[in-house]
Amino acid sequence: MHAIILNDQTLEWREQPSLGDPGPGKLKIHVVWAGVNHADLGQRAGNYPPPPGESDIMGLEVSGTVSQVGSNVERFRVGDRVCALLAGGGYAEEVIVSERQVLPVPEGISLRDAAAIPEVFATAWLNLFMEGGLSSGERVLVHAGASGVGTAAIQLCNAFEHSCFVTVGSDAKIDFCMKLGASTGWNRHQGSFVEAVKAFGGADLILDPVGGSYLGDNQRVLNADGRLIIIGLLGGRSAELDLGRLLMKRQRIIGSTLRSQSSTAKGAILDALYEHAWPRFESGEIIPLIDRTWPIRQVEDAMQYLEDNDGIGKVLLCIDDELND
Repeated sequence: MHAIILNDQTLEWREQPSLGDPGPGKLKIHVVWAGVNHADLGQRAGNYPPPPGESDIMGLEVSGTVSQVGSNVERFRVGDRVCALLAGGGYAEEVIVSERQVLPVPEGISLRDAAAIPEVFATAWLNLFMEGGLSSGERVLVHAGASGVGTAAIQLCNAFEHSCFVTVGSDAKIDFCMKLGASTGWNRHQGSFVEAVKAFGGADLILDPVGGSYLGDNQRVLNADGRLIIIGLLGGRSAELDLGRLLMKRQRIIGSTLRSQSSTAKGAILDALYEHAWPRFESGEIIPLIDRTWPIRQVEDAMQYLEDNDGIGKVLLCIDDELND
């Protein structure tokens, strides 16, 4: 097979040994599309290594067709169209993954669009409803609302009737997010979001990929019994925490990553996503949002585009153009 290999900061499409046969409970996927995520940028920079025992090839989500199944696989057969959540290995022609981390492509969704689902929607579902425990009537603040995770979170909030405030990098992105279902938003280039979010009614849950530089303002707008879910460190890993506000408002700060969780834990997240979100994908109520796509040999351009933060939605890589649908 071929895969993207990191060679002294250069990404190269090289021939690699075949992965062999899938073991019990696992299946092999012929990859057609792969998603590009900020975690890939971190891994390339040496700041986010794969979990022990996982592939050092980048790529956390793919879509494609099942090419081989191991023993004890119950839900899939050779030829099935699937999408999968990985701990690594997606920038390649084939991957082997536990059946628990694989879902069928929703009816009416192409393989291309399906590649934009696993990582961002699993992240959004995990943190909004499992870690964050959203309950009826609660308000959500989503930072980086135009990102892949952000656009997924907006749609899930809208589908389950939670008002959603977004912070983004332009007025055009605010307009887009509101058309997607956000209640309102704030352009981060206009300064602090605190007063605007307070006017919104504060936040019962904050989904934050920024981290350090937003901590103080996040605390100021987090309501009593509110939960701050930190899923990234784009704004740094250190900041001052107001413990008095934390205690008086009974605020909770939760650190959350998806990649390092066990296959069993990922399976539970995907099972919940399949139950609650898959019917909405099939009806068109929720859609995977794709900004741009590149052929796999132009992975450098795709990653630079993601790093520039100009887009809305997902960036994808086409691995097998012959099966592109």
